[in-house]
Amino acid sequence: MSLPIFSSNTPAFKQWLADLLAHRSVLGDGVEGAVASIIEAVRERGDQALIELTERYDHATLDKSSLRVSPKEIAHALETLARDERKALEMAAARIRQFHRRTVEKSFSYKDRFGMKLGQLVQPLARVGIYVPGGAAAYPSTVLMNAIPARVAGVKEIVMTCPTADDVHPKVVLAAAAIAGIDEVYRVGGAQAIAALAYGTPTIRAVDKIVGPGNAYVQTAKRMVYGVVDIDKTAGPSEVLIIADDSAQPAWVAADLIAQAEHGSGGESAIVLTTSRTIAMNVAQALENALLDLPRAEAVKTVLERRGAVVLVKSLAEACELANQIAPEHLEIEVRKPEQLLKSVRVAGAIFVGALSPAPLGDYLAGPNHILPTGGTARFASPLGAYDFVRRTSIIQATPAAVASLGPVVAQLARMEGFEGHARAIERRLNDHPALRRRNRRNGR
Repeated sequence: MSLPIFSSNTPAFKQWLADLLAHRSVLGDGVEGAVASIIEAVRERGDQALIELTERYDHATLDKSSLRVSPKEIAHALETLARDERKALEMAAARIRQFHRRTVEKSFSYKDRFGMKLGQLVQPLARVGIYVPGGAAAYPSTVLMNAIPARVAGVKEIVMTCPTADDVHPKVVLAAAAIAGIDEVYRVGGAQAIAALAYGTPTIRAVDKIVGPGNAYVQTAKRMVYGVVDIDKTAGPSEVLIIADDSAQPAWVAADLIAQAEHGSGGESAIVLTTSRTIAMNVAQALENALLDLPRAEAVKTVLERRGAVVLVKSLAEACELANQIAPEHLEIEVRKPEQLLKSVRVAGAIFVGALSPAPLGDYLAGPNHILPTGGTARFASPLGAYDFVRRTSIIQATPAAVASLGPVVAQLARMEGFEGHARAIERRLNDHPALRRRNRRNGR
């Protein structure tokens, strides 16, 4: 495998970048039509459709009684988990919880100069569905990253859906569900799980919001049910962009490229922007060496050949400009003085500052969420946090003095927009409220 090496000022790189930006969020042919059919089937036939679709796509044979994982199974998974594995999950959970407590929004209120009481009531959602990818793989870290911010926010009911392999979930996934305090776990995945969470079935009650990563079918389903329920975002394949100068360790940079490329969808991207030609050449060689004994080498090669590159830039300032244009999910800064680049980086899902802060640290244990905006959506989207699991309600409480001062302006603004009914609604109070009538008389109105 030969990793492409470009110079940033060449037509070849500009075309490569244009192709990357244009195609990284494009769905496969037929995805939307297939997802629409799945959603409709679940809406019409509920549990029976879930059972049939799970057998068709996940090759798992279920019946209505086995759709839900029993609390006893979940508790047993935690009790029988290897001690070191349980300790690792509990450490991760504690760190994730500690971080996300700092992202909780709080209600507030104040009085303005007219005496009007204004504020915002922040309340947790009642019931949330989290989607955890599964099947042939196990993602206990995603269980924790989904569920713990919801619990920290005060969500009362957390429901998890996850596809199964051989009709059962891996023990580590169920153990993570126990540690995170998930209330219900179901053996369903794919677009059918999203439909069940959104519309409900006799077994799975509908939720208020659906969060979590997944393949193109899952993300398309989330987008299609938005409006019936809320969603966090539509997440795509993993991305890493590394800014490196001549102080970077080529073997470390290569390892970090592999870490995100090995997820296996084929749509991941792994890019290095460097000011050093020597680093560029050495990273390419380090990748060749690292792939010799890597278990998922073929999947990584596919990603690196399609969406991998080392790009020679004129300066670190240019590297930051390109990073902002690409808006990567993970941005690593491996330069001599990484903090100095922070002020120049405006757009990324998560920023890993310094060579000792690789993206896998954030994937598992640092504390901030690993469910991040992808496909350029870091331009406007944020990592999953406790703030995603609340709703905000405005509070407005006026006094006679406030209405007397502000009411005439409200009526004027309403008439400027052609809404006479709005104007009269406020003027009825100006004319009818006893305190306002007395005030008008004192003012000679």
